Amino acid sequence: MDIPKSVAAGVKEEDGAGHSTAGFWTLTLGSIGVVYGDIGTSPLYAFREAMAPAAADGIVTTQEVYGVLSLILWALFLIVTVKYVLILLHADNKGEGGTLSLMALARKSVGRAAPFMLGLGIVGAALFYGDAIITPAISVLSAVEGIKIVTPAFEHSILPLTVGIILGLFLVQSHGTARVAAFFGPVTLVWFAAIAAMGVPLIIERPEVLRALNPYYAVEFIAEHGIGGLLALGAVFLAVTGAEALYADLGHFGRRPIQFAWLAFVFPALALNYFGQAALVLNDPSALENPFYLLAPGWALLPMVILATAATVIASQAVITGAYSLSRQAIQLGLLPRFEIRHTSEAHSGQIYMPRINGLLMVGVLMLVVMFRSSSSLAHAYGIAVTGTMVVTAMMAFVVIWKAWQWSLWAAVAIMLPFFLIDSLFLSANLLKVVEGGYVPLMLGGLLILMMWTWVKGTAILFEKTRKVDVPLAELVQMLEKSPPHRIKGTAVFLTSDPDTAPSALLHNLKHNKVLHEKNCILTVRTADMPRVPEEERVRIEPIAEGFTKVEMTFGYMETPNVPKGLAILRKLGFKFDIMATSFFLSRRSIRPAAQSGMPLWQDRLFIALAKNANDATDFFQIPTGRVVEVGTQVTV
Repeated sequence: MDIPKSVAAGVKEEDGAGHSTAGFWTLTLGSIGVVYGDIGTSPLYAFREAMAPAAADGIVTTQEVYGVLSLILWALFLIVTVKYVLILLHADNKGEGGTLSLMALARKSVGRAAPFMLGLGIVGAALFYGDAIITPAISVLSAVEGIKIVTPAFEHSILPLTVGIILGLFLVQSHGTARVAAFFGPVTLVWFAAIAAMGVPLIIERPEVLRALNPYYAVEFIAEHGIGGLLALGAVFLAVTGAEALYADLGHFGRRPIQFAWLAFVFPALALNYFGQAALVLNDPSALENPFYLLAPGWALLPMVILATAATVIASQAVITGAYSLSRQAIQLGLLPRFEIRHTSEAHSGQIYMPRINGLLMVGVLMLVVMFRSSSSLAHAYGIAVTGTMVVTAMMAFVVIWKAWQWSLWAAVAIMLPFFLIDSLFLSANLLKVVEGGYVPLMLGGLLILMMWTWVKGTAILFEKTRKVDVPLAELVQMLEKSPPHRIKGTAVFLTSDPDTAPSALLHNLKHNKVLHEKNCILTVRTADMPRVPEEERVRIEPIAEGFTKVEMTFGYMETPNVPKGLAILRKLGFKFDIMATSFFLSRRSIRPAAQSGMPLWQDRLFIALAKNANDATDFFQIPTGRVVEVGTQVTV
C-alpha cells in the first residue's frame, strides 16, 4: 500500500504554488482565519438547534444534554479530524484540493467510468454553491441576533442590520480581499481564544459534563428518541459545516499548517465552548434560548456580539472566495461558460473577483435572509447542501484511494465505507427537513446541475456538428500548396478547439480576402487535469507545412489562460515572430436552436443563453484587443 509521492512530499511541495517560501506559522495563522472561519462560528447556533427537538416538550434531561453534546464531539472527531484532516488532505491533485480537484484526479484513474466521475463532480460543485449562499445568511444572522440578548429593544433592528452587513460584504469584493485578509487570522485567533475561555468556568463548575466524551450517550440518545433523534442528528451536523473548506483550501495553505491549526487550536477551542454550553443548560434549562451568548458574562456580551459579527463576516468571505475559485476551476474544466475573471492582486494569482458570480451570490443570500428572517429557520436549509457534498467527496475519495493510489479494493473499502455510511446517515437526517427549508439547497443544486450538464452536453453537440462540416487541416494545406494564394507579411494566429480541422476564421479569410499570411499558427488552448502546468510543458509545437505550424498551449485548471505569455515561449523553441505584426483571428459563433437536436428545445435555449453570457474570448485569453480580427458564423445546436 504505497502512498503517492505527493502524499509523502515535504512542506515545499504540499504548501502549494506560491506558498513554498511562506513560514509555517504564517500559513497556520492564515488557515485559522480562512479555512476555519465557517466551522468556527458554528457554536453560535449548532448546540441550540441540536437540542431543540429534544426540548420540544419543554423538559430538558441530563441524558439528553449528554447525548447531544456527545454527538457533536464525535461528529467533529470522526468527520473533521479523521476523514478530512488525517485522510482527505493526502488526496491532493498536485497540491490542490476541493471537489473538482478530486474529480479531476478520479477521472484520470478510472478510464471508461470518467463520465460518472464527471457527474459526481457536477453534483458536488452544485451543492457547494448552495453552501456558499446559505453560510453568509445563517452566520451573519446568528451573530447579529445577539443584540436582542443585550436589550430586547434592538430586536426589530436585526433584519435591516443583517441586510446592511451582507450588502457591504458583497459590494467590497471588487476591491480585492488582500487588505481585509490580513486581519482574518488575528481576528479569528481572538475569536477561538474567547469562545474557549467562555466555556472553561462552566466546565470547572460542572465537571460531570465531561462524561459526554463517552460515545455511549450519543448512541443511547439516537436509540431512545426515534424521529426526534434523527432530527437532532440533522442539527448536530451544523457543528461540522465548513469541513469541506479544509480540503478546498489545501493549495492555499498546505497540509501541515491546516492539520496543526485544527489539532492544536481550533478543535480544542470548539470542544471547550460546546462543553461550556452544555454545562450552562444543565444549570439553567431556560438558557437554551441562546446558550452561546448567555455563556458570556454580562460585561462581555456586547463585545462578543461585535466579535461574533466580525468572525461571521470572515467566515462568509472565506466561502465567497471559495466560490470564485470553484467557478474558475469549473470554467477551465468546461463545466461553465467563460465568465469574466478579474485579478485583484499582482502577487497572488488565486485572489480573483468574478462579477457575475458575486452578483448571483449576493441576490441569493439576501433572498434567504428576507425569506427565513432568523438563523433557527434557516438552520433547516443548511445541512443538506453540506452533507450531499460530503457523500460525493467520500465516493470520489474511495476511487482515488483504490485506483490512483493503487491500494487494494478491500483496503479502500475499509477506509472510506464507514465515512460514506456516516455521511449518508447525516444526509438522511437532513432530508427530514426538506419541507421546513431543506428544499432551498435542493432546488438551487438541481438548477446548477441542470445548467452545468446543459453546458457540457451542448458544447459536445456543437463540437460534433461543426466537425461534420469542417475541412481537415491537412487537406486544406495540400490544396494551398497546389494553388497558393497571395502571401502577405506577418503572422496570423488562428484559435481553434480542434487542431485537426481548419479553423473557420482561416477559411473565411481565404474566401473573402483571398490572402494568406507568411506565417500561420493554428493554436489550440487546452486545460489539463492538474492545477498548474510546468513552464517547460506549457507549449508544444508541430510544423506541418511551409508557413503552417500547429501549436498546443496547455494551462492548469487553477491558472488563467494567457496566450501572449504562452506565445513568448515559442521564441525559445525557434518560432520567430513580431507580436506587433501578428494578427489573432477568432471565430464568433452566433448560435441558433435547431429543429433536430440532441437536446429538447428548452435546453437548447438555456445553452444559447449561457453562451451569450460567456466572456469574450479576447478578454478570457488576454489577447491584445488591437491585434484581434473576429469572423462571425452562424451555427445551430
